[in-house]
Amino acid sequence: MKVLLIIPAYNEEKNIKRVIENLKVNLPNCDYIIINDCSSDRTGKVCEQNHYNFINLPVNLGLAGAVQAGYKYAFENDYDVAIQYDGDGQHRAEYIPLLVECIQSGANIAIGSRFVSAPKPYNLRMIGSRLIAFSIKITTGVSVKDPTSGMRAIDKKLIKEFAYKMNYPPEPDTIAYQLRKGAIIKEIQVEMDERIEGESYLGMANSIKYMMRMLTSILLIQGFRK
Repeated sequence: MKVLLIIPAYNEEKNIKRVIENLKVNLPNCDYIIINDCSSDRTGKVCEQNHYNFINLPVNLGLAGAVQAGYKYAFENDYDVAIQYDGDGQHRAEYIPLLVECIQSGANIAIGSRFVSAPKPYNLRMIGSRLIAFSIKITTGVSVKDPTSGMRAIDKKLIKEFAYKMNYPPEPDTIAYQLRKGAIIKEIQVEMDERIEGESYLGMANSIKYMMRMLTSILLIQGFRK
């Protein structure tokens, strides 16, 4: 199957080279596209100097817009599987073939989950993850162990849908919506590394806002979408 990694990157100049070089070592034949989301640092320059495959967005679109740009690239270049893969170095290339196997075996969405066979810790972010997982369970009847994981693969049918329709952010509420539509979702156990350089935008305040937004969307909004 023709597989593309979509790597959204915003101000990842200190991480992106490590991510791509690691990918080249572990999966040298895997196609990738970096979506430089109008970074204010040297992310674009690092990509250019190292001759990476990348697209420079002219304005900052945020994660949803950057990933959608990647899906458009995947659709227009006839890829069978598109995998969201973070540009901060937390994801591991060794799990990519397992995600592809899930799609080959009939899943529409495959998630690299930290908690299929590992316990979920009790901290603020994971309490939010538990609440989001519970909201998906009660609205769809399906248990998703790690709904906030950013390591996801989708099949060819969904590539077109995610590329050209609105309101398909790479978030748990989109997973809930697809489950309502009958999508088959599989999870595989993965390990993720801690970010080495830079800071996540999900501090305590943003984590709470994110959790409330996802719960509102899953419980109150997604059921009205057609």
